Amino acid sequence: MSSKIFKRKLLIKQIIIYVIMTLIVLLTVSFITFFMLGFRFDADKGNLEQYAFLQFNSSPSGATVVIDGVDVGTKTPNKKSVPAGKYQVEMWRDGYETWQKSVDIKSGAITWLNYALLVPKKLTVEPVADYESVYSSLASPKGEAMIIEKRSDTPTFNLVDLGSDTIKTTILTISTNLYSESTTVGVVHTFDIDKWDDEGRYVLIRHKYNDLTEWLVLDTQNVDLTRNINRLFNVVITNVVFSGTSGSIFYALDANNIRKLDLDAVTISVPLVSNVTNFEIYNKSKMITYVGGGQIGTNQRVVGLYREGDDKSSIIRTVTSSPETNLRIATTRYFNANYVAILDGTKVDILSGSYPDTTNNNSSMKIIATFQTVNGIERLLFSPTGAYVFVQSGAYFASYDLEYQKFMASTIKGSGPILPLKWLNENYIWSGRDGKLTIREFDGSNVHIINPVLADQDATITSNGRYIYSFNKIGVNYQLQRVRMILP
Repeated sequence: MSSKIFKRKLLIKQIIIYVIMTLIVLLTVSFITFFMLGFRFDADKGNLEQYAFLQFNSSPSGATVVIDGVDVGTKTPNKKSVPAGKYQVEMWRDGYETWQKSVDIKSGAITWLNYALLVPKKLTVEPVADYESVYSSLASPKGEAMIIEKRSDTPTFNLVDLGSDTIKTTILTISTNLYSESTTVGVVHTFDIDKWDDEGRYVLIRHKYNDLTEWLVLDTQNVDLTRNINRLFNVVITNVVFSGTSGSIFYALDANNIRKLDLDAVTISVPLVSNVTNFEIYNKSKMITYVGGGQIGTNQRVVGLYREGDDKSSIIRTVTSSPETNLRIATTRYFNANYVAILDGTKVDILSGSYPDTTNNNSSMKIIATFQTVNGIERLLFSPTGAYVFVQSGAYFASYDLEYQKFMASTIKGSGPILPLKWLNENYIWSGRDGKLTIREFDGSNVHIINPVLADQDATITSNGRYIYSFNKIGVNYQLQRVRMILP
């Protein structure tokens, strides 16, 4: 055979091998891509079908996951791909109650069931501290501490560190030279714990004396650094909120004007928004939401936004209604998207898009969902991570899941009065109705009674999920107590 013919055959052979290898690579990549997108071959139906993904986790982890009665074979945290459809999911572990939920999942979608809070079958209440009286209490945002006020007429607080199994208490007393009329005979003083900053160092204290109110910023790490906001600026403040975690920057409502306060520089801004009745701030984006009056001489009211650094606020909506009609606004950022919820009467609109600029052009924010609720809604807010819109009217509450576009309404059972529901963590809420600490998920499912409590005091779960702390009255004394949620 000639050298020329041999080389030609060798070249053809190499080309065939390269083509086959290329096809194998393309087929492998295509298979992996289709597999990652959830496509599976259904042998029963004889076709290719796009599956859905389920992601599981629990506290504590190591739970068995059962889908429609079939064990998935691995413990939490784990995952499973299944055909689209409705399923009954259960998670259980020895010593704990079974967590369960019905889910309706779509092809190609990921459904996160990574928030299951497993409750022990046997709940034991453990006393950790006794007090002769308790006036108020408030847990820090991450459940790392609890501030307790035994009497309303003295500015002395117990700071309880919940970061370890053995709690530690520090006594904090605000000096008399930091608040007004401290030595005047006959003046009645009341000190109320208002709110923590997001990082859990500073606490706003509302001090009432005679018919006046002033605001104190309590530094829980150094009580001597506590500051009196009203003295610094000599203004009348009806509401004040933290901006950031420095304990120095605040926004306040002064004569229906929102102003920015810098305690370190001792500066107060010009009115940023005027004719305001109430406001809140979403600290992650420094976005202020407010409700205010519209055109003077009319029944107009507005809801709007003010972003730190803007020249002026942006009106999101103008309504004409009586002052008795519920009008509220809240905002958040969830998975890199902005959301605004507006309550007008019994209707809640959820908007998404880019925040408007200062020309009041809000065309970039579009309504993506609407739901009807009941009369008398007292609260409109987003959950801690922004995943759910939440409303409450007494025992009635409802949530809207932004990711899965699902509305859910429920009711807190019982006959006693109910205080505003609070978030236990990112997905669970709690109430103390009828003196029972009851936890449930954002949609009202997986309800558990934990222990007897004082309904008007705070409760919290520690950041590691190990304990739930609350208060109860035992005989004549008040008791800080805890229930272990993760068994040893």
